[in-house]
Amino acid sequence: MNKIVLWSITAALAGFLFGFDTVVISGADKKLQALWESSDVFHGWVVMSSALWGTVIGAIFAGIPTDKWGRKNTLIAIGLLYSISAIGSALSNDPLTFAIFRFIGGIGVGVSTIAAPAYISEISPANKRGKLVGFYQFSLVFGILIAFLSNFLLSGIGENDWRWMVGVEAFPAIIYTIFIFTVPKSPRWLLMNGKKEEAGKILQVINPNRSVEEMIEEIQKNNVRPESHEHIFMKKYRFPLILAFLIAFFNQTSGINAFLYYAPRIFEEAGLGESTALLSSVGIGVTNLIFTLIGINLIDRLGRRQLMYIGSIGYIISLSLVACAFFFGWEGMAVPIFLFIFIAAHAIGQGAIIWVFISEIFPNHLRGSGQSFGSSVHWVLAAAIPAAVPFLFSSIGAGAVFAFFAFMMVLQLLFVRFMMPETKGATLEELSNILIGKK
Repeated sequence: MNKIVLWSITAALAGFLFGFDTVVISGADKKLQALWESSDVFHGWVVMSSALWGTVIGAIFAGIPTDKWGRKNTLIAIGLLYSISAIGSALSNDPLTFAIFRFIGGIGVGVSTIAAPAYISEISPANKRGKLVGFYQFSLVFGILIAFLSNFLLSGIGENDWRWMVGVEAFPAIIYTIFIFTVPKSPRWLLMNGKKEEAGKILQVINPNRSVEEMIEEIQKNNVRPESHEHIFMKKYRFPLILAFLIAFFNQTSGINAFLYYAPRIFEEAGLGESTALLSSVGIGVTNLIFTLIGINLIDRLGRRQLMYIGSIGYIISLSLVACAFFFGWEGMAVPIFLFIFIAAHAIGQGAIIWVFISEIFPNHLRGSGQSFGSSVHWVLAAAIPAAVPFLFSSIGAGAVFAFFAFMMVLQLLFVRFMMPETKGATLEELSNILIGKK
């Protein structure tokens, strides 16, 4: 089991780079706009958002290399993308070159949301899968915290401190790339490609209490060769496709990314001053980290649905209170406290669940493309919803926006109650049989 934990943590470091890469740009934001004298529109849509567009592209097409080249080889490519992006961004002397290298890093982010959870889910014993895949989300949140800390420590070290802020990511990216060479290939991917002996050795490590031949037979019954031309949009895969869409859809219609992107603006709307910047970064990061850790420690004990119930109820209460605060003019620390409850509800529910759940519900030969679909829904909404927030705040008001998010979480609660299956403790092959109606 120690080997499996080590392999899982190594793969999950892709999540650390994801979190670090996403947040590190915040420290260079104003300095880059002043240096290159960019307009607000150009700076926002090209310089700052280039990585996000890369993420969308990466998520859309990540299923191809993940299924064709394998999970491990794709994880190696991710490390190279992050390394090239960090070094190139740090050495850039104009905004377009900078945007191109940030776009490359964004592709790495998008691909990592598919390849890393897929790999970890396929090397994990059924009773530990939720916790092990949850390492990815924990690493992501930890990467966000380290990026905030890194920006703070590097700020003011010189005229070109922004270069160090964005370039320091190269160090963990190179270390990750070296480490990922030490993990084995996914046994389920190996079996799909006819490498039975190599797969058997890894399966023996994963579950030494079961016969290797028995495990191989179970997996091969579920496997379909990639050249069979099956795809996730076939009628028999409709239910897992709907599940992937809805879990990603509700993840973003909670307003989580809108809040993370505009926390200072939201606090200001609530009547608080600029001093809340610390609360909106370090305080939110610490809350997110603590409750993510709680979530991944409970996911295999309580199950995915129970955590989604807890998270949904927490969402509804906190978002309703935030909406009331704006409607009725509650001032002081009310809004930050409610939003910290919101972050805790997200971290223990959707934050801990989404990448685990999407990695479990598709059959082996379609896992990459299925995850790519769910992740793409997530990232398209992650781009669209925050982009609409400033306009919505000025047109219908913050109270109405948060009331809408609260209503969507009522719908999520209904989704959990009436549609979402429990995936705890079942093998990937058992889940595949159940969800595509073979049993």
